Amino acid sequence: ALLRTVTNTLFVATAIMMAATQPRAASLSLMRLHLRRLHLQHPRHFACVAAAGGGGRTATTINPDRAADSPGDGGKPQKKKMIDLQPPKGTRDFPPEEMRARNWLFGHFRDVARSFGFDEFDAPVLESEELFVRKAGEEITQQLYNFEDKGNRRVALRPELTPSFARLILQQGKSLALPAKWFAVGQCWRYERMTRGRRREHYQWNMDIVGVAGVEAEAELLAAITTFFKRLGITSADVGIKVSSRKVLAAVLSRYGIPDDAFAPVCVVVDKIDKLPREKIVEELTALDVAAEAIEGILAAMEMRTIADLEALLGEDSEAVCDLRTLFSHADAYGYGDWLVFDASVVRGLSYYTGVVFEGFDRAGELRAICGGGRYDKLLSALGGEDKPMVGFGFGDAVIMELVNDKGLLPASLKCGSVDDIVYPMTAKLRPAAMGIAARLRA
Repeated sequence: ALLRTVTNTLFVATAIMMAATQPRAASLSLMRLHLRRLHLQHPRHFACVAAAGGGGRTATTINPDRAADSPGDGGKPQKKKMIDLQPPKGTRDFPPEEMRARNWLFGHFRDVARSFGFDEFDAPVLESEELFVRKAGEEITQQLYNFEDKGNRRVALRPELTPSFARLILQQGKSLALPAKWFAVGQCWRYERMTRGRRREHYQWNMDIVGVAGVEAEAELLAAITTFFKRLGITSADVGIKVSSRKVLAAVLSRYGIPDDAFAPVCVVVDKIDKLPREKIVEELTALDVAAEAIEGILAAMEMRTIADLEALLGEDSEAVCDLRTLFSHADAYGYGDWLVFDASVVRGLSYYTGVVFEGFDRAGELRAICGGGRYDKLLSALGGEDKPMVGFGFGDAVIMELVNDKGLLPASLKCGSVDDIVYPMTAKLRPAAMGIAARLRA
């Protein structure tokens, strides 16, 4: 590769010299010869380097400490105070090297989604506040960047993509062809405590399916997630996906006579089992008027780690048991069964989930959840529309990049720019010829 690059550079340099010294016809003939020699199998990027009069580069520098033009006291120039060069807390800059890494990641997001037949969509980052405000005590409703705009409307920066997706589905009405398979890669905002892999702004990859009631939809989404991991070089030894169903907890609550309106708040508390000590979980469930016996039953059920245990508790005809057995069977058929782990404590923190739920995790236990999703068949009616079967997942960019960097999976080529070849005029007189050659190479 190095020899080819040096050879190409010599050919281009020769072409420039010949273009400046030979008659036009001979020069063009030589150009055709060299361009044929430079023919490549894929598009290339060429830079035409500006040369100074003596053949070197020119550069312009700006001194940030240079005094301002306006005089101060005594007619002496005043030095301007340097602005804060850091982005707002919890946000990020993307200089070129970081932007190349981001584009690499997003390229994999999009390639995988399209390979599964999904269509891309987008929606405004700024949405109506009522789209996200729910009464289940979710953390996300307390983390909104929300305010009143100049038209006295309550608005918010979206904390996730699913409600915006649901709004667009309702907007489509009966014209929407089912099943619909949509995906998006969009920026989201949450005012939350920052930890490793958690920021106040992040980008999220969502894939959602509308109109499929069976768990074959969940199986396809999980296939997409594991395909993405494999493309990055991540294996099932690095990452697993915990799987359960909200119907498990619903059955346990029903057994203890807990009313339906307590289901969503209880799910929010149970979602914290891995984050809070047991006594804190008991305290929060007690605050929801859950009886002590029911609390013990809930916590015992959440410790189950096999579907056989679940079947012993709920019976083989349980809807949750049937769904999970079918899903694990589909996973084996797809070839990613070794990625899945049954964990009854996975319920996800958002109140709109209704069935199968799942959560990606690193097996080393050093990072927070990598991705998560599940079925949310009742979300449309919560927004005033007619319900449809819906399932999807959200996959943030922050945690996965931590894992990619830990594993050394980021391609070394991303550290370099996008220039493949350089057309360099040895003198200022040769610059017009170099420009012409660069233009032909880019064509």
